[in-house]
Amino acid sequence: MTTAALQTVLTVPERFRGPAGAANGGWIAGTMADAFNDNRSAVEVTLHAPTPLETELRLEHVANTVTLSDGDRLLVEAIPVAQDLDAPEFVPFKDAARAEAGFAGWKGHAFPECFACGLREPGDGLRVFPGPVEGKDVVAAGWRVPHTVADADGVPGSIVGAVLDCITGWAHFQPGESALLGRLTLQIHRRVYPGGAYSAVARATGREGRKLFGESAIYEVDGTLVAAARATWIAPR
Repeated sequence: MTTAALQTVLTVPERFRGPAGAANGGWIAGTMADAFNDNRSAVEVTLHAPTPLETELRLEHVANTVTLSDGDRLLVEAIPVAQDLDAPEFVPFKDAARAEAGFAGWKGHAFPECFACGLREPGDGLRVFPGPVEGKDVVAAGWRVPHTVADADGVPGSIVGAVLDCITGWAHFQPGESALLGRLTLQIHRRVYPGGAYSAVARATGREGRKLFGESAIYEVDGTLVAAARATWIAPR
C-alpha cells in the first residue's frame, strides 16, 4: 500500500534570508516542524543544500517525513524524533539583555543581513544579539518579539526556529567567524507572543573537525521553558 503524498508550494520571502541569497536555516527548520500536527514533539531537520529565496519550492509530506525540494533537488528533510531535548540553563531577562553588549557580531559579522542575528532595522529583523553571560558558560540575549513577525495564529514556528538556530552558532563564533547550519532538532513547548520579552540562551557542546555542536533554549521571564534545540553547524574549509 502506497501512502499518498501531501504537496504544497512554499516560497521563502527575501526578508527571511540568512546568508546572502539563501533562507535562514532556522526559519526553514521551524517551517518544516510546523508541517507536523504535533508541535510538542521534537523534529529533526537536516539541511542538504541552501534554500533559495523568492522561488517556488515543493513541500511534501509523506508518512512521517516532510521534504522541501527545488525541482528534483532535495533541499531539506524533516522527521519527528521521540525524545525531549536538553536545554541550557535559564538566564534571567535582565542578565540576558546585559550580555548583548558582548555580542561578537558588533566587531565582525559574516552575515549582517541575517534575519535572526543580523544588524537590521527594528521590526524587520529579530535582532537577537547573544553575548557571553558573566560567570556562566553560555551566551544569551534578551529577545523582544516584534509584532511584525506574528500572523493570525500568533508567532509561527519559523520565527522560533530562527532564534534557536543562530544563537547556537554565536556560542562558538568569534568576530567575523561563520558556519552554515547543517541540522537543527527543535522542540516547541509553548506559544510565543508578539510584544513579549524572552531570554534566548545557548551553549557550545563540542566540536568535531569542521562540525560545531550546540544547544539553545527560549525562556519566559519566570524561567518557564518555551522551546529548545540542538544544532550541528559546518564550518568552511
